[in-house]
Amino acid sequence: MSYCRWSSDDWRCDLYCYEDVSGGWTTHVANLRRVGNIPKVDWNLLSTDVRKFNRQYAAQRASLDKMELVNIGLPHDGETFHDYSLEDFRDRITMLRDAGYSCPDYVLEEIDEEIQERDATPN
Repeated sequence: MSYCRWSSDDWRCDLYCYEDVSGGWTTHVANLRRVGNIPKVDWNLLSTDVRKFNRQYAAQRASLDKMELVNIGLPHDGETFHDYSLEDFRDRITMLRDAGYSCPDYVLEEIDEEIQERDATPN
């Protein structure tokens, strides 16, 4: 399961984070970032107005195809991290966000929820 991908937050995410099949959690940091205004897509439209969703999605794809990719220029560009606990994983995401990398708020919220559920479950 991934927590976020490059395409998350309408392609504004600099991190690709997932629970690793080998154990622990892996975070890949992007080297490049798109420059310009990325049109938003309302994914909820898939269940209410597919035609409108398709128009938004097509506009976003057309915009992405024309956008320049530039080096992010932060200390961890292109790095991959592997953490062995949810707490370390949360701290890693927080550190990367504090360094200037983009990652949706819901990622940290989801990690915190998993920690709370784990701690509430008796062994």
